[in-house]
Amino acid sequence: MPSKIKSCAVRGIEAFEVEIEVDILNGLPRFTVVGLPDAAVQESRERVRSAIVNSGMAFPRHRKIVNMAPADVRKSGPSFDLPVALGLLIASGQLPHINLTDAMFLGELALSGAVRPVTGVLSCALKARENGIKCLFVPADNAEEASLASGVTIYGVRSLKQLVAHLKNNQVLSPFVCRRTHQPIAPVARAIPQGLESVIRALAISSAGGHHVLMSGPPGSGKTLLAQYLPLLLPPLTDEERLELTQLYSVAGVLNRAAGLVRARPFRSVHHTASRTSLIGGGVKLSPGEISLAHHGVLFLDEMLEFPREVLEGLRQPLEQGHIRISRAQGEVTFPAHFTLVGAMNPCPCGFAGQNSPKRCRCTANAKLNYRKRLSGPMLDRADLFVRTKRLRFEQLNQNSTLQLNTLIECIKIARSRQDERGKLNSNLKPAEITRHCALSTENMKLLTNFGETHFLSARSYHSILKVACTIADMNEHRTIESADLVEALQYRAALFG
Repeated sequence: MPSKIKSCAVRGIEAFEVEIEVDILNGLPRFTVVGLPDAAVQESRERVRSAIVNSGMAFPRHRKIVNMAPADVRKSGPSFDLPVALGLLIASGQLPHINLTDAMFLGELALSGAVRPVTGVLSCALKARENGIKCLFVPADNAEEASLASGVTIYGVRSLKQLVAHLKNNQVLSPFVCRRTHQPIAPVARAIPQGLESVIRALAISSAGGHHVLMSGPPGSGKTLLAQYLPLLLPPLTDEERLELTQLYSVAGVLNRAAGLVRARPFRSVHHTASRTSLIGGGVKLSPGEISLAHHGVLFLDEMLEFPREVLEGLRQPLEQGHIRISRAQGEVTFPAHFTLVGAMNPCPCGFAGQNSPKRCRCTANAKLNYRKRLSGPMLDRADLFVRTKRLRFEQLNQNSTLQLNTLIECIKIARSRQDERGKLNSNLKPAEITRHCALSTENMKLLTNFGETHFLSARSYHSILKVACTIADMNEHRTIESADLVEALQYRAALFG
């Protein structure tokens, strides 16, 4: 009689249940795995064979068939090793046919029989809870991650032999109990270097409303340093955001298992030699890219104009929609990608255009034009704040401004609380919502209209200015957008044309 074991697989960040059926038939010794397994699943035959033998049990000599249902969905990864080995032991009579309908098993097997950690465990644990599974057996190193899905009893397994002893009631495993205490993140008390207050102000507006920022300035003017301040200004992650980020990092295989739950907003700094696939995701396993790993955080593109244009163009849809849909021959997956983009660039190839410096720009007009063309008009339209940085004087390098980050954080909290009442960040407002929440007086509307006609602004740029002005008004605790709020928003857009 075939044995049936429940397991789980991940597609994108969503999991789906897999039922593993194992049957042993008369015939020549042969081990067959069906159900659209990939190479890693096919290779499990050799891992399972060695693990069973080295755990002191007999590997069945007859014909063995393993079916993974649903049979029309491709299965990938080594997480099926443990349930396949368990199914073989039950089908061969070395384990009794016990009722395992309310249990699910995950784990990669070493040749010695040890159970190694796998990716995507949190997604599988959430799916197990959704399907009414009561017990989840996972590698011991994944137990803390799986325990984030409350309502499911988690068992951390270190070896196949240990699991068999548990199922025979010889040596029962104890349910995993998370004893880690998460200390709150200490408040920020970092001072701002003198001369950078205006740029930090722009970053605070970005943090308050979720707006994208582009910084342009000569080498050494502090663009990279300033970008690293943005995660300090962002509010703490909510419980829902922590869980979603932990899922993403687990699926991508970059989760710090020792730390468990992701607690801090991500700051992903990408080198300009990064490929399009590494940035937006995809590849053979359809893995999340940097834009998804920056979800609920910051994606920093240093030397932005050194990126190939086709790589930057891949950001257009995620910046607009907050997710990325990847379609390949092996299927289609969707990853969340709601991040704040921060780009840093030089004004020209040499970096000294428009600077009062002994180092004069020697780039030709044609070279400057071709350099700036690497960032297309549609990409520029999707940026909300444009900031120009200047080289600091030597006497400013060791002096701090009187403005503190904690002061800005309080303004950001006020703005965020007002946006929570509206139900979404200002950067996510739709045109109809902009009309309702970002209304202007007749005088301010005339000012914005004249600015738009002078600079030939698109509808997206027009809405962007209104959303930034609304964020500034929230930070200033104004009930409506006042003239000072609009003028400041226009200054950030005018920097693009300066």
